[in-house]
Amino acid sequence: MTLQYPTPSPGLELDVEWHKRAVFYEVMVRSFADSNGDGTGDLQGLISKLDYLQWLGIDALWLPPFFASPLRDGGYDVADYTAVLAEYGTIDDFRELVAKAHERNMRVVIDLVLNHTSDQHAWFQRSRTDPDGPFGDFYVWRDTDAGLPHVRVIFPDAEDSNWAFDSERRQFYFHRFFSHQPDLNYDNPAVHDAIFDVVRFWLETGVDGFRLDAVPYLYASEDGNGESEPPTHEFLKRLRAMLDDEYPGRVMIAEANQWPAETAAFMGTADEPECHMAFDFPVMPRIFHALRSQDARELVEVLEEQTDIPEDAAWGVFLRNHDELSLEMVSEEYRQAMYGWYAYDPRMRINLGIRRRLASLLDNARSEIELAHALLLSLGGSPFLYYGDEIGMGDNIWLDDRDASRTPMQWTPDRNAGFSTADPGKLYLPVVQSLVFNGHHVNVEAQLAQSRSLLHWVRNMLHVRRANAALTLGDLRVLRTDHESVLAFVRRHREVRKDGTVHEHRVLCVFSFAHAPVAVEVQLPGDEGAILHDVFSGAAFPAVSGAGGLSLTLGTQGFYWLTIESAHHD
Repeated sequence: MTLQYPTPSPGLELDVEWHKRAVFYEVMVRSFADSNGDGTGDLQGLISKLDYLQWLGIDALWLPPFFASPLRDGGYDVADYTAVLAEYGTIDDFRELVAKAHERNMRVVIDLVLNHTSDQHAWFQRSRTDPDGPFGDFYVWRDTDAGLPHVRVIFPDAEDSNWAFDSERRQFYFHRFFSHQPDLNYDNPAVHDAIFDVVRFWLETGVDGFRLDAVPYLYASEDGNGESEPPTHEFLKRLRAMLDDEYPGRVMIAEANQWPAETAAFMGTADEPECHMAFDFPVMPRIFHALRSQDARELVEVLEEQTDIPEDAAWGVFLRNHDELSLEMVSEEYRQAMYGWYAYDPRMRINLGIRRRLASLLDNARSEIELAHALLLSLGGSPFLYYGDEIGMGDNIWLDDRDASRTPMQWTPDRNAGFSTADPGKLYLPVVQSLVFNGHHVNVEAQLAQSRSLLHWVRNMLHVRRANAALTLGDLRVLRTDHESVLAFVRRHREVRKDGTVHEHRVLCVFSFAHAPVAVEVQLPGDEGAILHDVFSGAAFPAVSGAGGLSLTLGTQGFYWLTIESAHHD
């Protein structure tokens, strides 16, 4: 008999579409705030900053793994799915975090690493020591390293094979990522049951959903390439059915670094839904390419690609996160151009990507940072912000691996940038000390005191977006322009009022990637004579011409959000 849970999350009303309107904020527990002075951020530290996040305008927190782990891969090497890493706190601390976030109408989404575990996980230890026992088939074991020949090595910088030899079991085990992260064997039904138990455990603590890490790679076949194979989708359908049945209002978010049509498949169909959301990876690098090339045409092409997703699904759009800026979804020529612009020092590169923060990538240029955020917040889907980007935090390329952009949050100009009271040498990572980005002047306290700071600007943008239905729930239609540096699209949302009438909210979004002012004509067929107003000030703009054209002048890397009102669209 299936148990019924009438409320979606403790302290929140049932809302099955909250994820379509939300602004997410990725916050790494160890990087945000240290409450006990041990040099590492913790759950109580995060709890102490919830008022700040509520003030900023955040609707949901995304927490990367905080589980028990050897921390050889930032916690994505999970040693116990149901235990909190001791230095972060306890399970009771986590329950308190969820409860206090819900009190502020913020939801909590956590990472779920489905594909693999740490080699220190009890499942793997029992699998390697007792091949005939209940965990013997929890991982993919072979007598040779010749299996699954078409599966690519994802981390070519660190691994030259997807197989590693285990001296205890005297066999090879399969690993898609690092050799200390053996892949789970999803051909074993017992693995499904174990993962479902983990999912239920965290849903019972009140979490509002999961980011499913590396979700395309669950299954691999001898003839396939181990990416998005049909059984992977079947597993996700079963997992989604369980959430919808037992925990309505909770969500699954797919991390699938693939082309739009392939990624859209992870959201399933109306009849067979899978994830509620999926990250839009192809758009992200093309934003950065357009900023330097002054050419928006490839970005236009990606945004024009038609991908049908279920009505209750949404894209997750982002500029940066805890991983490198991935360049997997681009050509080699494109990749080399991006390296030349953004990663001229080899230490800025990792795998097939760039390990830098947003402000560092954009040379701390306020106009570019604003343009990038304005585009992010007007794209179709729900935006994901990365902690510290709202104040223009920098990175430290002299740190190893992806730690370059995982340094402590900068709160004040005081010791350790207000992150911790510990001796600076005790911090899990040093606070950024560079001339441009050091915590003495790049911090929350300083920017709160400046009305024209980046922090206040980002907050204002979030609140304007929240108040506009077209920007939160509207569809997106790309428009034609006569300038290759300009991207223009319309967001449209139809609201059915209580009296049965339909009101249409529409916003024209125009962005110039040119490094000088430009004049452009945007084509708005069907909107001849429409009246336009600036979303921020309400100022009137010239009407659309009788031929459906709109002439605009944009400043260097400038943008407009303009409401559209016409006789054709009430």
